[in-house]
Amino acid sequence: MRARAATLVTPYLGACRPHSCFPPARRRLLLQSPRRARLAVTPRSFTASHFRRLADVNSTLDPRQQDRESDEVDVCIVGGGPAGLSAAIRLKQLANEAGKDEFRVLVLEKAGELGDHIVSGNVIEPSAVNELLPDWNKANNPSRFENATPATHDKMRFLTKKGSIPMPAPPQMNNHGNFIISLNHFSKWLGERAEEIGVEVYPGFAASEILYKSADGSVMGVATNDQGIARDGTPKPSFERGMEFHARVTLFAEGCHGSLSKQVINKFDLRRDSQPQTYALGLKEVWEVKPENFRKGEVVHSMGYPLPSDTYGGGWMYHFGDNLVSLGLVVGLDYPNPWLSPYGEFQKFKHHPLFKSVIEGGKCISYGARALNEGGFQSIPKCAFPGGALIGDTAGFLNVPKIKGTHTAMRSGMLAAKAAWDALNENKDAESTIFLYDYEDALRESTIWKELKEVRNMRPSFHSPLGLYGGILYSGLEAYIFRGKTPWTLQHKGKDHEATKHADQKPKIEYAKNDGETSFDILTSLSRTGTNHEEDQPVHLQVDDWDRHAREMWPKYKGVENRFCPAGVYEYVEDEGKDVGVRFQINAQNCIHCKTCDIKAPAQDINWQTPQGGEGPKYTMT
Repeated sequence: MRARAATLVTPYLGACRPHSCFPPARRRLLLQSPRRARLAVTPRSFTASHFRRLADVNSTLDPRQQDRESDEVDVCIVGGGPAGLSAAIRLKQLANEAGKDEFRVLVLEKAGELGDHIVSGNVIEPSAVNELLPDWNKANNPSRFENATPATHDKMRFLTKKGSIPMPAPPQMNNHGNFIISLNHFSKWLGERAEEIGVEVYPGFAASEILYKSADGSVMGVATNDQGIARDGTPKPSFERGMEFHARVTLFAEGCHGSLSKQVINKFDLRRDSQPQTYALGLKEVWEVKPENFRKGEVVHSMGYPLPSDTYGGGWMYHFGDNLVSLGLVVGLDYPNPWLSPYGEFQKFKHHPLFKSVIEGGKCISYGARALNEGGFQSIPKCAFPGGALIGDTAGFLNVPKIKGTHTAMRSGMLAAKAAWDALNENKDAESTIFLYDYEDALRESTIWKELKEVRNMRPSFHSPLGLYGGILYSGLEAYIFRGKTPWTLQHKGKDHEATKHADQKPKIEYAKNDGETSFDILTSLSRTGTNHEEDQPVHLQVDDWDRHAREMWPKYKGVENRFCPAGVYEYVEDEGKDVGVRFQINAQNCIHCKTCDIKAPAQDINWQTPQGGEGPKYTMT
């Protein structure tokens, strides 16, 4: 085993010892012991309007000046979702096949446990997992993934307020051979498979800083955030400095609009040849329904009601497991009306007879929401940069017309893994910078590129003057006749926040009171997410000047932040002492890490940063 550049120390070991002598699972427990102790607290209640000022603490100590412990690995992967775990598994498969057991692959995940922050529909196309783990669903495999429900039949409906019109489902939405799963459960299962073959998986470690080489500016790893910092920035008695993880290759697999991915994209100008990314917000509930309403394996998609014709989106309903239904609505974040609330539209959506007839008398057991990429082929950035690469939804590989991205995310991770393995073996000089040229080439030769290019014009076609109906018509032509072979590529209209009109330019939308049986108030839904943040920490939703934000945003948009957030994080509270009569408030402890605010805020003055590791939602079945 080659020598490592650093030794890790934890307060609970009593003596200094190199962690590389421990197997991955044991090493993870040793590293996490202080953090786990702090997380084992009773979840705090959610806040709607609570406001308090914390006492000032006079202190000259700057905790950022303290030295950080560091560790050196071969490949560091930021994000423990399908892309990151697939990359990790493929790397260790290659290393083990070559007899290089000492090859270290590390996955950092900000959630307390793998899968806790994962939200998706999800109907998975199994092509990538079949290649990565061929026996993943085989009956004779004791470690198989047991919670995959074969999709049996598809329905596509255009909804009016009280009716539904059957529509032909485009060939991209044919789900024959696919499986309905909980991606939350699937990610946990992938993590177990990764650890079995020697991947070091560290949940509860939130990477918050990119480390660069001073010599050439290339990426050399990441650092996790400090723990135990008070709201005013001073260290508390529980203070613990973050850790540095140095690697010759760093793969960013943070999912849509990751906080570090934003930085690396800007630093290396990775979007120089692509169109701006465009996004949507997906909201999901899982229901346990009456047996007589359950149709195992049925996949239903919808367009139309309740969204207005100038807003892109659609719904789904998947019957899976034992009497479980995944129900959700996707709302394109380029919607123009600031009075629109994606959460309010979702509650209205559930009252449509097509869905209410299924969930009526049932029980809602889970809720979640997450932003997702919709830009497709036109918005794919350069994915390789000096010292690393973007993989999965971080790069934007979601196939929007197909309503699938797990298989493309996993495949991109596998391609990056092979490129990293080859590059590291070809270049043994530990001080040299790795550039994954082969990854960029492999992407362009892969099925990812082929299928995204084929459907590239469908999503932007909804920006035509005919809106929803023109988009449906053109998408039908693309699906059945053009099949992506047209010589033109349609452009996205612009960035999503730029589409937002002023409040006086759009009709106000009033949402009906929720009945508590089919539809719910936002705090009730939030209670089903398991969200927990320590309140006495710096606000991770960074707005430089809250008062200035209120003065500039309230007169124009009348509280758009409160409406686009699916978790009740943002509020305008009446305050006669303020110039505009309201005070802007951020209830950061309610945040479910959906990233919508960072995308949709009209002034782009809300910067989402990761809070303490292990915090945020604790999703189940999502």
